[in-house]
Amino acid sequence: MASIRTSAALPGPGAAAADPQREFAFSNGDFEFLAKLAYERAGISLSNSKRNLVYGRLSRRLRALGLTSFREYREHLEGDDRSEIERFINSISTNHTKFFREDHHFVHFRASAAETFAQQDKKKITRRLRIWSAGCSTGEEPYTIALVLRREMADMTRHDVRILATDIDTDVLAKASRGEYPADALDSIPDPFCRYFHATPESDGATIKVAHDVRSLITFRRLNLMEAWPVKGPFDAIFCRNVMIYFDASTKAKLIDRFVRLIKPGGWLYIGHSESLLGSHPGLHLMGRTIYRRDA
Repeated sequence: MASIRTSAALPGPGAAAADPQREFAFSNGDFEFLAKLAYERAGISLSNSKRNLVYGRLSRRLRALGLTSFREYREHLEGDDRSEIERFINSISTNHTKFFREDHHFVHFRASAAETFAQQDKKKITRRLRIWSAGCSTGEEPYTIALVLRREMADMTRHDVRILATDIDTDVLAKASRGEYPADALDSIPDPFCRYFHATPESDGATIKVAHDVRSLITFRRLNLMEAWPVKGPFDAIFCRNVMIYFDASTKAKLIDRFVRLIKPGGWLYIGHSESLLGSHPGLHLMGRTIYRRDA
């Protein structure tokens, strides 16, 4: 991995934080160490503008560990404690999503994949379909994909349909695998899909759960996009939305190359509304707003 690159110059590495109101001393050297670790382990590029965010999120870890300074936390991480490095990545990751977020992607997915698949279903043609939700967060994205497929197809049992949902954050994956959400999550779900949710008895209607025949289509796994990918293609579609905004241009380019190699010819790549490929890619064609097709 390349060394960390930040977008703003920092004062000397040993300079202490100027804010006397802070609970923990937080020097420039502390921030630079943590930013470098985030880049090397997860590809996350942290500019100096993220300094307060890093302090706020990691202060919880210092309290949990009974530490009194970020220097002590650095020493803890330097011991290569894998469980704490995982918690470190979990702490600085941002997870914000909802069902049918950026719904034009699901309109396109329904027309380009789900409806075609459904037509073959009516003709009694058996098919294999593979979808990858990379950076699935708390699960709303892969469940939305599964909802679209489930509603279009009368008989899923005859086909080989799997959705792989991965994230680097173990905490959000645990929540995603349960498939339970606050009842007001239904506000973002179109009416035809609401029948795939039911209230959990113990919550008095405050919590809803995704139906089993939707959850059964999805496999949740922890995966760091910067490491080896123990996944097999080809995929009919890959959703990697609002993940690459945390990466620099070099990391993003390498990631796109890896995705392209795993997408079947004629398959689809969906990226976030605020993201772009920073120019054209020889294996992809822009087919709609943040929708790319791999060359057939």
